[in-house]
Amino acid sequence: MPSAQTILDFGDLATPAKKRVAEKPMPAEKGSQKGRKKKAKDPSLIKPISAKRGRKPLKDADADADLIHVPDDEVLFQKQYYSMGEVVEMFHINASLIRFWENQFDILQPKKNKKGDRFFRPEDIKNLYLIYHLLRQRKYTLEGAKSYLKDEHAGANKKFEMIQSLQKIRNFLLEIRASL
Repeated sequence: MPSAQTILDFGDLATPAKKRVAEKPMPAEKGSQKGRKKKAKDPSLIKPISAKRGRKPLKDADADADLIHVPDDEVLFQKQYYSMGEVVEMFHINASLIRFWENQFDILQPKKNKKGDRFFRPEDIKNLYLIYHLLRQRKYTLEGAKSYLKDEHAGANKKFEMIQSLQKIRNFLLEIRASL
């Protein structure tokens, strides 16, 4: 007869990675019976771990890119500063990711008040959009995006603006096609 040690159940050899803890006596508590047994957790209640790891497929990345809502320059430059919450809503990403990118890229320099809150200028938002485009849409690595911005910062902005204007034209033509 086994003692109060953990007993491993290897009855299911198809999945050797799964080990269940058999019933094990609990220590005596006030008002409880000695030797009361604790039942093992029901495997159906355990939340499965997501099997997806690594980079997202291109289809998912394109779907995420459609969620970004950075206003046009006329609207964007109406305000001098945008709070972190407003920027997070524009890009639909975590604030921690924006803070990480701020540490990694020199072109992101949001203003900070004495409390430490970040306020982004419209130029910072445009630079953040460029970084997002390089990392998430064009699948650059951090080092690749840094070197791209360092080598071709002026050319990168022009190329990015051209890509944006072509995408606007494409969306306009698709709307016309859909209305026909």
